[in-house]
Amino acid sequence: MDRYLQNQVVTDLKSKMVFIGGPRQVGKTTLALKIAGNNKQYLNWDVPIHKDKILHYEIPAKGLIVFDELHKYRQWRNFLKGLYDERKAKCKILVTGSARLDFYRFGGDSLQGRYHYLRLYPLSYAELQMKSAADLGVLFKLGGFPEPFYKSSEVEAKRWSIEYRHRLIHDDVKSLEGIQNLSLLELLVARLPELVGNPLSLNAIREDLQVNHKTVTRWMDALERLYGLFRISPFGSPKIKAVKKEQKHYHYDWNLVKDPGARFENMVAVHLLKWVHFKRDTLGEEMELRYFRDVYKKEVDFVIVQNNKPVLLVECKLSDSDINDGLKYLKAKFPQTEAWQISLKGKKDYQSKEGIRVAPAMELLKELI
Repeated sequence: MDRYLQNQVVTDLKSKMVFIGGPRQVGKTTLALKIAGNNKQYLNWDVPIHKDKILHYEIPAKGLIVFDELHKYRQWRNFLKGLYDERKAKCKILVTGSARLDFYRFGGDSLQGRYHYLRLYPLSYAELQMKSAADLGVLFKLGGFPEPFYKSSEVEAKRWSIEYRHRLIHDDVKSLEGIQNLSLLELLVARLPELVGNPLSLNAIREDLQVNHKTVTRWMDALERLYGLFRISPFGSPKIKAVKKEQKHYHYDWNLVKDPGARFENMVAVHLLKWVHFKRDTLGEEMELRYFRDVYKKEVDFVIVQNNKPVLLVECKLSDSDINDGLKYLKAKFPQTEAWQISLKGKKDYQSKEGIRVAPAMELLKELI
């Protein structure tokens, strides 16, 4: 199956380098090698013989060159800048990595203007061209990472999630962030899935782990840079008395979340983030994923904001239920904004008198990416 970014990568390589970021094992290397075809000029920093070639500048003279995990090389930005400036007429350069490559700026001059940055995210309902609620149920149980999804085993998916979390901490966090107290970090990572869907109190986590606020903040930032999780901020406007600081967090691997309601919300969060970032990365649209919560405890799970205006409101429910009061409130404040209440197991599909679409989740998810 062609991944959703394949055509965009091919197009962008005609003019600049392309960086593909995203969670580990989401399919970045597979995508890069598929684009490279038979001409697999592939160099992985984690492979000793490849690392030696990079350090001795034994780089192919022409064609498409794929660099994997190059951001672990401290001078990677200067290395790429020199290579691109020297060989851009003969070479195309594709760089993949399991980290926010736009944040890892160790060692030297900026690459500004020399690359396009694209983010590859887990498989989704639309990308898999799913057709039914049963299909969505499979995705809900197995997660969106290619390996556990295509194994089609819920037990294997659970085992994969545990191993994935271990590798994230002991490989990526340790090597890229220099964090030494991994035992406490493991406790944090194990605790976070229980807190999905609620505003995240770093102070409460600090008290649980008996560490200072600065340390917890550093750990959360590191996990976000390494695609271990993502956070969304509250949506505010002069029209509403919204909370302003408390963020919510979600995991790219929603299999980590045990509570069914929170897992469904997490799955939808990943779908929406994938769509928002696709629009930003490929079309340059100023879009963000937010949530709504006001001082009176009215809430809406997700608000898509474009150019500082809400364009989509989404509330998640496990099954058919009355329309959320927070969604009604926010729809009334922004009547031109599209609003959905979606459910994983519900059957109802209608438009309310407030203009809110109530429907099974697949009706919205199939319109994304």
